[in-house]
Formats: sequence, structure tokens, C-alpha cells
Amino acid sequence: MKPKRIYLPIIIATALALGLIMGSFLNFPAPQRGLISGSSHKSKLNKLIDFIESEYVDEVDTDSIVDLTVNSILEKLDPHSVYISKTEMGEVEQSMKGDFVGIGVNFYMYKDSVAVIKPVPGGPSDRAGIKPGDRILYAGNYKLFGRKLPNDTLFSKLKGAEGSQLTLTVFRKSTNKQFKVNVTRDVVPLKSVDAAVMADKAMGYIKINRFAETTADEFRIALESLKKAGATSIIIDLRDNGGGYLEKAVEIADEFLRDGQLIVKTRNKKNREDKTFATAEGIFEEGKVYVLINENSASASEILAGAIQDNDRGVIVGRRSFGKGLVQREMKLGDGSAVRLTVARYYTPSGRSIQRSYANGGEAYFNDFEKRFESGELYAADSIKIADTLKFKTVKGRTVYGGGGIIPDVFVPLDGHHGDEAVLMVMQSGIVSYFVFEQLDSERKLFEGKTAAQIQNQVTSTDKYYKAFDAYLAKNGLVFRLGRHRDKVKRYLAAEFARQLVSDKAYYEMILKEDNMIKSVLSPKPQKGK
Repeated sequence: MKPKRIYLPIIIATALALGLIMGSFLNFPAPQRGLISGSSHKSKLNKLIDFIESEYVDEVDTDSIVDLTVNSILEKLDPHSVYISKTEMGEVEQSMKGDFVGIGVNFYMYKDSVAVIKPVPGGPSDRAGIKPGDRILYAGNYKLFGRKLPNDTLFSKLKGAEGSQLTLTVFRKSTNKQFKVNVTRDVVPLKSVDAAVMADKAMGYIKINRFAETTADEFRIALESLKKAGATSIIIDLRDNGGGYLEKAVEIADEFLRDGQLIVKTRNKKNREDKTFATAEGIFEEGKVYVLINENSASASEILAGAIQDNDRGVIVGRRSFGKGLVQREMKLGDGSAVRLTVARYYTPSGRSIQRSYANGGEAYFNDFEKRFESGELYAADSIKIADTLKFKTVKGRTVYGGGGIIPDVFVPLDGHHGDEAVLMVMQSGIVSYFVFEQLDSERKLFEGKTAAQIQNQVTSTDKYYKAFDAYLAKNGLVFRLGRHRDKVKRYLAAEFARQLVSDKAYYEMILKEDNMIKSVLSPKPQKGK
């Protein structure tokens, strides 16, 4: 494969798109309704589909025509009113539900084999004795190796009813043996809280990747554990969190705000305004709070950040958030598909709408990140465009601005120099996980029994893994100049080794030590004017 240079906007656009898909899931339950009523305009579509099915000269998949029609209609509305086909619905619902029934393994296709990166701790496969590095050859009698199976086929073979048994045929490379093991399928959590660790002796850190059904409960458990560990201040990391359920962001805000403080307002087409207030049941109403945001923090993330900022409850750190102030409701269409339709706008406690304009269409709307990059906003607070006509006041009288996202109280630029961000994004991507797995696959015994600190020393004290990773990227068509990032690359590699060999906690404890936003909280510097 010929190596090719990958440019930053392409990589970031991909990451941003994924985040915004999550952001469009901010919804409330809705009663099930039919899509088409009896009006003449609406029945016209039904008649056309009937004519095509009965009279058109060639065979046509009318389902696909309807899908195109629905998407065309929604494109005329706003960028966050979206259609979810019945084939996509299962995956979407699973992601937001917070768990699924399966065998509980983190895997990927390596040389046409299902390679286990790591079983979910305490999950069905872990209990059955599956180990990192194992290859799953058969699920029952279904052959999984030597075939280029799509992920949906793999998932369908490994998932099943809760309590059902699946016989796996496994090859264990470390012993060069093949054996069968029975795994009882069970509920496997999909974590929305990635980490809860101590950043220093008094500062707790919680990373939220989305706002799903279980997020508030996960967060509460994490917060309680950090309080017991001695945390008197908390960092909430919402970077790259594209959103989710509004009510879960509200529940988390309630943990920090006093009884009666306004969290969020929503206003619908009929100008009905609903206000949500904090209760007296918050478990961290004292102590400092810091919220980390960036250009990919959207919707529910912005609701939480806005509530903390407008009530002067904490400090917002990072870069201007995405700017999504619309609320969607999910409406089933009767065939397994659904529409997430924008039904309201939300406003922060000071009255701000942080929704940025989509008057120039969806493409321009979603390409806003590139404009921020080119304008220099991601590197200098002075480059942030502030709407002087949209001034609002916090509870204590500080000026905040509406339109186009939450502007942080403390600005932290993108890491490194112009053009260096792509390296950081690669180091936080799945390709690092695959590289580390492949390294362990050939030398796992070198790391057996070692602590996280020993693993870190083994990886960072030599250029061996750094050079191997550079070659791995080139082999996969990704060419980067890693030279001036040597120490950072080593640190991320060591952290990933620790994650696969020890725990997610070990990963974050290594990464956070050199995180610029974390540093700005732990060792704050005077801020220049915005």
C-alpha cells in the first residue's frame, strides 16, 4: 500500500461526525403516532408509492424510496432532525440503553481471526476463563476464522437471549492449544463514564463519553467513590462528548447545584416554556467544580456546562463548545424505523440559546470546525467570535454570551503547534489499541505480572515501541512526522499497554499527568482577556 499523508481536517471531521450523531439523540419519549394523516397533500405520497409498486415497469425497492423521501423532507428542517432506518435502530437503541446481552469481549478481526483484546472484567467471557490474546474460532458450529465477516454478522452470532449458552471453540496462542468453553450470555454494561480517578490528592476526575440511560447512575457511583478517596474538588471531562439524553445531564447538574437553582429551560413551537430546577438532594453542593469542554462537546454536554457556568457553580475550561441548542423527540414510524424531530430549543439559566446558525445548510453547519481551525480560534482566545448583542448575566453578574456554543472561562488551546493535533488524535484512536495488541500477541510474556509503573518504564525507556509504531502507521497508509512528539507517543503507547494489561484506570492515571487542560486546573495561570 502506498503511504499517503493524512491531513488534519479530514481526521477531525470524522471524529466530529461521530460525536454529532450522538448529539442528535437528545430526546424525550413521545406517544406513537402514524406518520401520514388523511390530508390530500400527505396522501399524495402514499398514492405515488402505490402506483410505483403496482405499475412501474421494473422491480423497485419502495422501502428505499420512502427512506430517501423522509431524508429529503428532514433536510429541509434543521441539521439535527434525523431519520433512523430500521437496520440502524437496534445499534442506536443499544448505545443509548447502556447495556446489551452478549458474551462480553473486546475484540477485533486480526488476520481473519476474531482476536480477544480483553474480556469485559467480571463479564460472561471473563467468568468462563477467556483471556486476552485468545482467538474465537467457532461460535457453536458457526466458523468465524478465515472469513471476512462483517461486524453485524459477528455480533449476531455472539449475542443472544440473557441466560442462553454459547459453546465457543477457542485457540490459545500462549499454550498452543485449542479447546471448547461454554459461555452463559448475560447483560454486559456499555460504560458512559470512562474513568473516575484522583488527579491529585484532593482533585477527583470523571470522564463522561455520552449521556445514556445509565449515565447519571454511573456518575453518582463514581462521584461517591472519589469523595471517599478524599476528593474535595471535581473535574468533569466532557471533551468529545456529543450529547445524549437531556434529563441525564439535568440529573448530573443537580448533584452540584443547590435546591431551587435553575438548570435549563426549554421552549417549544407554541412558546410553552418548561423550567427544570435543582433539588435538595445533590451530593456535591460544596467544593470546587471544573468542567472540561472542546469543539466536540455538544447538546447535553452544553446543558451541563451552561448550568454550572450560569449559576457560578464552577469554572469552564477548554475551548468553545459545538453550539447545539435544539431538543429532539423520538417518534416511531411503525416499521422499526424512527424520526428524531426537533421539537424545542433549550436555554441556559441566564437565558442563553447557544445554538449556532444553520441558515446556510447542513454542510456549512457541520464544516464549522474547519472555519474555527482556519481562523485560529483553536489556538487563541482572542480569535473567538463573540456576539456583543447576545450578552447575558450569570447569578453573580458575570457577562456570558449566547450564540455558537459555551465560551470557556479558562481557554486552553489545542495541544502543540499548528498541524500537530493530528498526531494527538491518532494517539487517542483505535489504531493504538490494535498496535499494542499485536505487540502483546508476540511478546505477552515479557509483561506478565508487571505493575502499571513497571509497564510504563518498559515502554518509555527504549525507542523500540516508538519505532515499531511509526512503521505500523506507515504500513497502514498513515504518514506522520512523529519526531518532535517522541515522548508523547511513548506515553500514550505505555498507557495503552497498561490499559490492556492492567485496567482503564491505569490508562487514565498515566495520560492525565501530561494533559494540558488538567494542568491548567491543577496549576492555573492568569488568563488574558477573551
